[in-house]
Parts: sequence; structure tokens; C-alpha cells
Amino acid sequence: MIFLFLSSGLFLGWSLGANDAANVFGTAVGSKMIRFKTAALLCGVFVILGAVISGAGAAHTLGRLGSINAIAGSFTVAASAGFTVFWMSKLKVPVSTSQAIVGAIIGWNIYTGSATNQQTLTKIVSTWILCPVLAGVFAMILYLAFKFFFNNVKIHLLKLDLYTRVGLIIVGAFGAYSLGANNIANVMGVFMSVSPFQDLHIFGPLTLTGVQQLFFLGGIAIAVGVYTYSQKVMETVGSNLFKLSPEAALVVVLANALVLFLFASQGLANWLTSVGLPSLPLVPVSSTQAVIGAILGIGILKGAKGINYGLLGEIAMGWLATPIFAGILTSIALFFVQNVFNLQVSLQH
Repeated sequence: MIFLFLSSGLFLGWSLGANDAANVFGTAVGSKMIRFKTAALLCGVFVILGAVISGAGAAHTLGRLGSINAIAGSFTVAASAGFTVFWMSKLKVPVSTSQAIVGAIIGWNIYTGSATNQQTLTKIVSTWILCPVLAGVFAMILYLAFKFFFNNVKIHLLKLDLYTRVGLIIVGAFGAYSLGANNIANVMGVFMSVSPFQDLHIFGPLTLTGVQQLFFLGGIAIAVGVYTYSQKVMETVGSNLFKLSPEAALVVVLANALVLFLFASQGLANWLTSVGLPSLPLVPVSSTQAVIGAILGIGILKGAKGINYGLLGEIAMGWLATPIFAGILTSIALFFVQNVFNLQVSLQH
């Protein structure tokens, strides 16, 4: 029965793969430097590795936003967020899975009368602004550094093309790993307290915890979403918002990967704290916002004349509508699950 309930998390993972993979390889595919099938395969493998190896940090922060304590409630929250992202993908709008799950959790809090942790909510919402700004700044710095390098080091065009393709693959793999590490919390975070898996000992000291097995399943769902339904959104991000050169595409992917990694790395946060420096919160941020912030950063450096402001407005409206729609949908769905199917959506009731 519990695997039936987990199906909504897998659906959300599929939706995330369909939508957010565009943020990792969209610019590479859009600029015709990498074929879609190659990008999808690489993205799927490294998303799973990132989810299993480094996915725990951001997941704990999301869990503090709302303590969903009944499996039917977790199912409904994940299903509502997944449907929201799926619908936006149908409209070819690159939205934030992070915003969808946050809106869905708040919808559960409101329906069940549970308090929303305001401190955690403030921390998460602040990253919705910080994330694209930081990505834009990274993209500007990297773009200027790359431009300085290529202006002073003469490279044959054929070699430059080869180096750019290899660079896009390496940076894209890093971006996919960071996406899995940061965003698996959106997919399986609401199921962590009800995980059916026990720790699995493999080859002596190597242990795969129950949470890691849960994240492995979520990672597979993301990979399937990448391969089956991400091509249209990749084209929107990669070629319609702002025309990118292959070198600029490399910068965008690297800036996106760095931002996701900064908000997901427990090791980096511990190191910064140990040397007396402030660390960024471990929060599941929006890769969609990061990559669009990076694209805009390059667009601004080039005079902002080529930016498609109409499409940018549609994307911004999608970001605003996503958490609101997910929250309302969750409240309505919880009512039906509780009163029509007679399932307990919260231990408080």
C-alpha cells in the first residue's frame, strides 16, 4: 500500500525531470552543441548520483516547513505539486518545482490547521530572490573571465568548438549532480518520516540508508522525466528567451550548477562555518530561477536588447502562480481524500 502512496512522489519526480532538466542542458541543446538524447542520458545518471550521495542537506530544511505526519497527506501534497508542474510543462513554461512543493506544503498546513514555520518560510522565500540574482552575478563574472581568456589566447576554431562541447558535457554533468542533490528534497522530502526502507548493507562497510533508497527511487523518476518529456522546455530555455552563443551557454550551465551546489552542500556549509564565514542556507532552491537569472545576466552584459521581455513576463507570472495554484489545489485535494476516500491526511484529525 505504501508504494501506491509513493507513486505521487515518483510522479512529482517525473515532472521535475520534465521541467528542470532544461536548466542543466537546455542551453547546450538549444545552441545545438549537444544532442537531446545525449544530454538526457547524462542528466539522468548524474541526477541519481547527486540525489543518493548529497541529497540529505536540503531535505531537512523542507521538512521543517511543515511536519506532514500521515502518508495520505504526503501522497496528496506530492501529487498536487506534481500536477502543478506537469500542467506548467504542458504550457511550456519553465516553473519552479521548489515553489510548487512549498505551496503544496503550506496548503496542507492551512487545511490541517498546522502552524507554518515562519522562520523556515522566510529563509526559503528569500532564496527565490537571492538565487537568480546570485546566478546572474556568477554568469556576468564568468562571461567576462571567459571573454578575457579567449581574447588573449588564440585557439583554432575547430579546437574551440571541441573544447566547448566537452566543457558543456562536464559542466552539465556537474549541474545534473547538483540538481539531484538540491531538488530531491522537493520530490521525496515529504515521505522521509514514513519511509518504508531499512538500511541496506552492501560490500561490508558500505551502507545505503533507507532515506538514500528513497532518494534513489526519486532520482530514477527524475531521470525518466528528463528522457521522456523535457525536450520542449529545453527549447524554451535554451533558445527562445535570449539567443546564446555556445560559450555563453557554457557559462549559463556553470553558473546554474554553482548556485545549486552552494545551496545543497553540507560539507561546504560546515567548512565555511568552521573558518568563521557565513554559509548559505541548505534549501531546495529553484534551478529554473537560477538558469534564467544567469541568462539575463549575460543578456544585460550585452546591452539587454536581445532579451525576450514578453516571454520573461510569462515566466514571471508562472513563478507567481505556481505556489498559489499548488496550495489551493492541495487544500481541495485533501478535502476529497479525507471525506470521499476516508483516509487520514493528518494525525491531528
